[in-house]
Amino acid sequence: MKIQVNTKHYLNLQDSPRRIAGTLAIEVSGHAYLPKTDDLSSDWVAYIAVPAFKLIRKQYGRPVPAFCSIGTGSGLDVLSAIELLGAERVGFTDLQQDVVDTAARNIRQNLQGNEKVVLEYGAGDLLSPLYGQPQYDVVYENLPNVPLAADTEITDSRNSGHFLEKREETIPEPVHRQMLDLHYLALVQAKGYLKKGGAVYSTLGARVALDVFRELGGLAGYDSEIFTYTWKVQAEAEDVLAGYARQEADGLGPFHFYRVADLKAAFAGVDVETSGIRAFELEKALALKQLSAVDALSAWKQGEEIGHTVAVLKSSLNA
Repeated sequence: MKIQVNTKHYLNLQDSPRRIAGTLAIEVSGHAYLPKTDDLSSDWVAYIAVPAFKLIRKQYGRPVPAFCSIGTGSGLDVLSAIELLGAERVGFTDLQQDVVDTAARNIRQNLQGNEKVVLEYGAGDLLSPLYGQPQYDVVYENLPNVPLAADTEITDSRNSGHFLEKREETIPEPVHRQMLDLHYLALVQAKGYLKKGGAVYSTLGARVALDVFRELGGLAGYDSEIFTYTWKVQAEAEDVLAGYARQEADGLGPFHFYRVADLKAAFAGVDVETSGIRAFELEKALALKQLSAVDALSAWKQGEEIGHTVAVLKSSLNA
């Protein structure tokens, strides 16, 4: 499948892009998650990653030389990092070879003519395909939380938003209970791929308490903080809510969802730059509005619009 993306609109730019094409021609592999370019408030890169990238660049004070994405999908996150962070060397991985090959084509074909960017990529588990490459200033990950049902296959195209639950690595119980396994493993692996002073930015559907995320970083050996905090409508609500409800029934969680009207009210007037600082205040304000996954699924079936909060966790290696 091929889509056209208006770069200025997608990245919310005041001026035309300088390093990538004004209109992106993006091929989407059958195994990759389809970008929500018709509704940017539902698109994870445009709505969550892009504001975070802009804030990273502002705080960094200069171009970020080397960027890496775990689970790139179509490569739109890498193209966004090239434009917004100024990255000149980019690494990216995904689980299946056709996904990374397609992403590589998308990146190469959508650079402006005079731009030279070094691409390092491979298919496989998390960061392992990049073993032996130089380290990165920023590692970005947006990995799935919901494990596959036992009778399904990861090679099925509809499962790009799920993960294989059985791992050889030991997962701390608090991490597994909140279905944050892949985020923990990505943090652990990233230690060998980060430059001194670099950081991992984990984009997390905040369906659990924010303290859980800081604990996640600590258990993986990092100093972690909430970098940005926002909310979004739950995409593919029937599938996702049902998946979380099943996990609640198995004793995991609890998981937190909200009616969209309550999220709009709580976040009115909150800007990206202060959202991380205000995250715990906002979470507290929403406490009485929480819905379990079971209740959220029931409300959705009755026609209510359901959403969840989203945190970007910044994790820096302990000194």
